Amino acid sequence: MTTLAVVYYSATGNIHKLAVAAAAAGEAAGAEVRLRRAAEITDKPLAPNFAAWAEANVEHVGASRDVAEATIDDLDWADAVLWGSPGRYGLIAGPLKHFIDQTFELHARRGLVNKVMSSFTSTGSAHGGQESTILSLNTVFYHWGAVIVAPGVIEDIMLAPSNGNPYGVSATSGLQAVPGGLAGNVTEDNVAAIGFQTRRVLQIASALRVGLAADSTE
Repeated sequence: MTTLAVVYYSATGNIHKLAVAAAAAGEAAGAEVRLRRAAEITDKPLAPNFAAWAEANVEHVGASRDVAEATIDDLDWADAVLWGSPGRYGLIAGPLKHFIDQTFELHARRGLVNKVMSSFTSTGSAHGGQESTILSLNTVFYHWGAVIVAPGVIEDIMLAPSNGNPYGVSATSGLQAVPGGLAGNVTEDNVAAIGFQTRRVLQIASALRVGLAADSTE
């Protein structure tokens, strides 16, 4: 059975909704799945003067409280990892970067080599750094010697206007969070697209695992 870790950071629920959808798609495809969130690195509100955003953040934290925090063991365990982060000035969010910075020992013993990696994001606008956020994650994967699998534009669902780009599913959250509308900006097309991306990741990870196992016995 192929193992999949869905590792994400979410502030107001958009990435959380995509991550939950990815985990469900992975389980439906027959994979063993771990859904994990990156821990917060501060207990101070990021935008205290934006009341709606702060309220939506509190709502999301409560809704995702039961999701276990990501550990390095989750990466070691997985054949494939789907990463999710909101865009922050064209880069990934700080808490996810903080988690990635803890992978040095696993990377040093080549524990991330040949694992399949893929990512998804959400930004305030369609041109708010979606592609660069995903590419910033890809830069990490190059260092690890991992295998990057993008959804591409090979299924009609990836052509939906709300699904971003071929690099990874990209939702558009709007410029202001909406309290009481947790992740309401994530569309059904986004959910369908992350399902496709998840299945593609598992297809490649399964084939890679079989191929590498066969190669090691020759």
